[in-house]
Amino acid sequence: MEQTLVIIKPDGVTRKLVGEIIQRFEKKQMKIAQLKVAKMSRAQAEEHYAHVKQFDFFEDMMTYMTSSEVVYLVLEGNEVIKIVRKMIGATNCLNAEPGTIRGDYGANSYQNIIHASDSPEAATAEINRFFN
Repeated sequence: MEQTLVIIKPDGVTRKLVGEIIQRFEKKQMKIAQLKVAKMSRAQAEEHYAHVKQFDFFEDMMTYMTSSEVVYLVLEGNEVIKIVRKMIGATNCLNAEPGTIRGDYGANSYQNIIHASDSPEAATAEINRFFN
């Protein structure tokens, strides 16, 4: 059974979209294997977003991701990574299709409601990072 990490970002939590987002996954018969609500530490945020450290928006992203609680989910299911990535939509909300989570609720390229692992390797690393 494949697993993926999903993070409902601060804007998803503060806008009270957590239940609706989780419901979308449950309607697709995904199992919630783990769930927690916590504030992401600066160290965790820097490690998680190290791949964009060179970009001008990095400090704004760090401020945003550590600004309030996030919801961490480990979802399980057949081809769960592929299905979740399709459900969340394009990273830049302006390019995300209506009907996807980002297309329906996202604001911009990093205040985009949600994160999901993009590969089995990333899922393993990310699950270990946040559910040690």
